[in-house]
Amino acid sequence: MRRGTYARIAGFMLLFYIANGVAELVIFGRASGGAEGAPAVLASLAEHAPLVRAAALLTFLTFLDAVVLAVALYVLTREVEPGLAMLALVCRVAEGVLAAWATVRTLGLLSVALSGASASGADLAAARALGGLLLREDGMGATVASACFAVGSTLYSYLLLRGRIVPVALARLGVLASLLLVAGLSLQLSGLAHAPFTTVQWIPIALFEVALALWLLVRGAAPAAPA
Repeated sequence: MRRGTYARIAGFMLLFYIANGVAELVIFGRASGGAEGAPAVLASLAEHAPLVRAAALLTFLTFLDAVVLAVALYVLTREVEPGLAMLALVCRVAEGVLAAWATVRTLGLLSVALSGASASGADLAAARALGGLLLREDGMGATVASACFAVGSTLYSYLLLRGRIVPVALARLGVLASLLLVAGLSLQLSGLAHAPFTTVQWIPIALFEVALALWLLVRGAAPAAPA
């Protein structure tokens, strides 16, 4: 395929990835009913099993989003610095693999919720304990996947800037927003960052990705200036 085709694929996948992620959060949020505590969340999930399965499907689609986007961006940036482009590709693929594994966790959580709905006594206590563990693991897994995304985004943004593939101002925004996210997620993994910072840190990178997607769809990608 030609370079312009990969640019349009990357632009489309950036927007689709965002829409997919937002839809998954909304659907899973409706399935959990805004409940707090593992017992209440599990009960709500058991009552909304179709929504949980839909959220799991959307989670799996993020695996495809991440991998296709990683390949498209790799093709656009590999002429600048092949080693860094490959490293960025690996980071984004790792993000996708973690998303695929999150699908397994979501379906496992649903299985535990359905089992706990008809259990009592020790079986109910065991189901709630396992469900709580899966809920905590899901949150930690999402943070690790986000960290892989942030590192890959930093590298790709740097290559876009160095190769003058997109406007300099746009690429610089990507580098700064990605570095901010790397720092914020590092603090989050260390237990030093909490809401609302953990939400606010995503605003700059969201603005960058939307702007980059529109640019790639409308204007495409300029020929890379080799290192």
